[in-house]
Amino acid sequence: MAVRARTCGASRPDPAQKALPWPSRGSRLGPGARRPATGPPRPLALLLPPLLLLPLLAAPGASAYSFPQQHTMQHWARRLEQEIDGVMRIFGGVQQLREIYKDNRNLFEVQENEPQKLVEKVAGDIESLLDRKVQALKRLADAAENFQKAHRWQDNIKEEDIVYYDAKADAELDDPESEDVERGSKASTLRLDFVEDSNFKNKVNYSYTAVQIPTDIYKGSTVILNELNWTEALENVFMENRRQDPTLLWQVFGSATGVTRYYPATPWRAPKKIDLYDVRRRPWYIQGASSPKDMVIIVDVSGSVSGLTLKLMKTSVCEMLDTLSDDDYVNVASFNEKAQPVSCFTHLVQANVRNKKVFKEAVQGMVAKGTTGYKAGFEYAFDQLQNSNITRANCNKMIMMFTDGGEDRVQDVFEKYNWPNRTVRVFTFSVGQHNYDVTPLQWMACTNKGYYFEIPSIGAIRINTQEYLDVLGRPMVLAGKEAKQVQWTNVYEDALGLGMVVTGTLPVFNLTQDGPGEKKNQLILGVMGIDVALNDIKRLTPNYTLGANGYVFAIDLNGYVLLHPNLKPQTTNFREPVTLDFLDAELEDENKEEIRRSMIDGNKGHKQIRTLVKSLDERYIDEVTRNYTWVPIRSTNYSLGLVLPPYSTFYLQANLSDQILQVKLPISKLKDFEFLLPSSFESEGHVFIAPREYCKDLNASDNNTEFLKNFIELMEKVTPDSKQCNNFLLHNLILDTGITQQLVERVWRDQDLNTYSLLAVFAATDGGITRVFPNKAAEDWTENPEPFNASFYRRSLDNHGYVFKPPQQDALLRPLELENDTVGILVSTAVELSLGGRTLRPAVVGVKLDLEAWAEKFKVLASNRTHQDQPQKQCGPNSHCEMDCEVNNEDLLCVLIDDGGFLVLSNQNHQWDQVGRFFSEVDANLMLALYNNSFYTRKESYDYQAACAPLPPGNLGAAPRGIFVPTIADFLNLAWWTSAAAWSLFQQLLYGLIYHSWFQADPAEAEGNPEVRESSCVMKQTQYYFGSVNASYNAIIDCGNCSRLFHAQRLINTNLLFVVAEKPLCSQCEAGRLLQKETHSDGPEQCELVQRPRYRRGPHICFDYNATEDTSDCGRGASFPPSLGVLVSLQLLLLLGLPPRPQPQVHAHPSRRL
Repeated sequence: MAVRARTCGASRPDPAQKALPWPSRGSRLGPGARRPATGPPRPLALLLPPLLLLPLLAAPGASAYSFPQQHTMQHWARRLEQEIDGVMRIFGGVQQLREIYKDNRNLFEVQENEPQKLVEKVAGDIESLLDRKVQALKRLADAAENFQKAHRWQDNIKEEDIVYYDAKADAELDDPESEDVERGSKASTLRLDFVEDSNFKNKVNYSYTAVQIPTDIYKGSTVILNELNWTEALENVFMENRRQDPTLLWQVFGSATGVTRYYPATPWRAPKKIDLYDVRRRPWYIQGASSPKDMVIIVDVSGSVSGLTLKLMKTSVCEMLDTLSDDDYVNVASFNEKAQPVSCFTHLVQANVRNKKVFKEAVQGMVAKGTTGYKAGFEYAFDQLQNSNITRANCNKMIMMFTDGGEDRVQDVFEKYNWPNRTVRVFTFSVGQHNYDVTPLQWMACTNKGYYFEIPSIGAIRINTQEYLDVLGRPMVLAGKEAKQVQWTNVYEDALGLGMVVTGTLPVFNLTQDGPGEKKNQLILGVMGIDVALNDIKRLTPNYTLGANGYVFAIDLNGYVLLHPNLKPQTTNFREPVTLDFLDAELEDENKEEIRRSMIDGNKGHKQIRTLVKSLDERYIDEVTRNYTWVPIRSTNYSLGLVLPPYSTFYLQANLSDQILQVKLPISKLKDFEFLLPSSFESEGHVFIAPREYCKDLNASDNNTEFLKNFIELMEKVTPDSKQCNNFLLHNLILDTGITQQLVERVWRDQDLNTYSLLAVFAATDGGITRVFPNKAAEDWTENPEPFNASFYRRSLDNHGYVFKPPQQDALLRPLELENDTVGILVSTAVELSLGGRTLRPAVVGVKLDLEAWAEKFKVLASNRTHQDQPQKQCGPNSHCEMDCEVNNEDLLCVLIDDGGFLVLSNQNHQWDQVGRFFSEVDANLMLALYNNSFYTRKESYDYQAACAPLPPGNLGAAPRGIFVPTIADFLNLAWWTSAAAWSLFQQLLYGLIYHSWFQADPAEAEGNPEVRESSCVMKQTQYYFGSVNASYNAIIDCGNCSRLFHAQRLINTNLLFVVAEKPLCSQCEAGRLLQKETHSDGPEQCELVQRPRYRRGPHICFDYNATEDTSDCGRGASFPPSLGVLVSLQLLLLLGLPPRPQPQVHAHPSRRL
């Protein structure tokens, strides 16, 4: 027979000579053609009308195949639809399951979720939980202030006079390279015994507190010893708090001196390297110690600032940025003769993680040149702070200037912008070792209510870039009780193993006076904190009554989520809190922006919206209806929301008969329990039970077989009304066990699955049962045993009809291995019940198709044969025939693609092992054409919670080993013991060995868990979903001599697209490839995002001014002396040739506070 010749590069027949039915088109898709993701769909006028689908004329005396006409392909589509529907009706058992539910109507009740009542109750419960912590905080803060006021300062106090548990002592004693010089002081350190406590997920001692002191602070200093002396009295208050509220977790006092005292005692999680943890740098402490800030950092980059001095400035700016939280706003500029921003930010921006990252990267590019022009720098800073057309903190206003020195006092600038009210504080930092007169810098700070600091070396940076907080705390202290406001933090990871927590903070003030009749002390003593685990808050939310797609969430004034099912950070030990915006936790749209704004404003509300949701496996997008209801949580900055699909308005609650309950027998004796026993699996199908907390004594296990075994053993002991069990969960599980067993009995058991090429049939329920039949099919069952966490279950509830789910494949992995017919395709659909006018979807049923068998069946259904046993139709001489998907599979490509763009079935045998892959990886040319013709729409979003492995480090910071490096003294802020000339000689060496290799090396190991190997990163996600086109139509992929005809049509009542296309003649059209896999990204362009900031509100209170403030203390360059033992031991490490650590290209975040 004669088949149209299709050779690469050959010319197509002239339409005028061969009557080719495809007319020329005004806008063809040339090579590489691509439609913008958000662009409008192509007009349907470009589609080819069916009347033009004329048969291809063959040469006289020869047979020929033409591309199928549209009505033919529509006929094939109907056959496919009918086959799928027929199998699902027979084996899915939707109708039969409805009848089973109705037959067992006496065993359950239909309950209603009333959104307003639900959300108000949960908000009230959370308020009560947090209020108990607030009362404990107030008792602690009041006690601390009284203890300190009553304490008598001792100038001659000695280490042996103080007995306390040093949380780091055990690790230091076990470390041969630790503070050898200070070993003698360990006699005053308690040695405690600890017991495992499940509440803390740690070993604790309830009889003592623990003390953590930063490594670079000398434990034997008079200030620290006096601090340890008076804070010891807090121990009894901590214990009394726990007696009144046994649910209290970590109680912490973070002192302004750097001492942390926490209860109950537990050993500090010491890292492998130097422990750089300092409570004063923790966001919870910073938030509690001062009001929000508007800060402008200006950096002198004149020519005199060179070498180590400039590097010290860069590090100082980065450390300064780390003292800011999301309630603060900041900008950074450099200046010489002129001032200019170091980054793309032209105004104050929120000091969130992403913006601070931009600043830190930009600061590294600063270059020293020109002459010093303080006037240019300060005028720029004041202009920034006076800009009222932007979002900002509108509280403390300050300028931080880093310079190596200068003579100009720029008094005229201060007179113009800041005097006489002095609403902007000025902090000046003299950086590096030099002989300049620092009097002008001191004068600037003192005459503008600020402070003067000196940063001669790296060791002074951490302390001197954080002590400005003491100055900002003055108005709070002077405000007294008015400023004693409890604040709740963002979510962060607990450093001692609690998981994600929030912390309530309360400042502690110094109530002493310097003498009789003297002014009141204006120093902040520190901050009290009490942790609340997110899991404790989650326990107050409805459990399983909201259905698989209903959930509760909560946000703060910044729009960051406190609770949300999508709050799942993949890395721990963040240096920053977990700040996931509500609009990033979900797919953003205008309706959600409106809901978010209303919640931040503290309003109540309700709104039904159409929105997009991501599937649990993040491969699909569904357009769904959701009801949002929200209320504020009183006495907090949080707002609570409830999201319910319409079908989750009602839910089933099992109602076991009174007779059974009165028997008081173990649950194992109840009717239907026998169908949970493995002995019944062979006849009734395998049962997976959701790993829920049915009873308190139930041992959890990731292995479902083991979990089921634990469950059965426990059920032999407890009765149905046992107080230790969740009766709602337990009774619903037993109910659904019997319901699904009756489905086996009425439908599955008598059917021959092989006749219809099925590997399995299954049912999953809200009650937590997944029954797979036959039992042997459970060996290949890979879906989550918790239906609420199974993608097929949740998608089936949100979509009408039959949802196909091919096996998931990664393009980088091996293709599917088609052996023993074990590869299957899930097809599922929700069971909708209507009981007394109330509609709900309590279950999902489905089948698992045998891939190979259904691929053969697919070819027959898309052919000219009516059934598989009928012989193939032959195209005789002098006749014309249409191609079909079976006979002409060498020329015709026929595929089924799901709504995410993943291959489900193909008539090409070599593509069977690619089922489940994104179709662009199979046929990029055809997938691009489907996208460009609006069959698919693209949705791009960012995952801000991803974890990435650090990139291989380069040779940054490499240095000779084994040489004498007298740099640790500098690191720990001791006086340099050589002349200024020696300093100049060594400064570049110091930078290479310390700054790159030591100071910035792996902060995760310095402060957090040494096992951390991944860091937080941003991943870009791309999903595709069906576009606006529902019609059946044909089109041409215009690619010159390689053009292809194709037909595409949605299959009714499924999530499938049926595509028939000519196989590609050659590779010239392989121009564009759509990408679907997740890729590493820097996220959206921050410079553009800050131009349209998301709505937020700052804290309701601000303390930035007090008329009685004493500003006379305004400058010094000293700090607490560092530990001599640390100095000696660290120096020895370098003398022994400790290799410098290369600077990683992707940093892992260090751990959070307790």
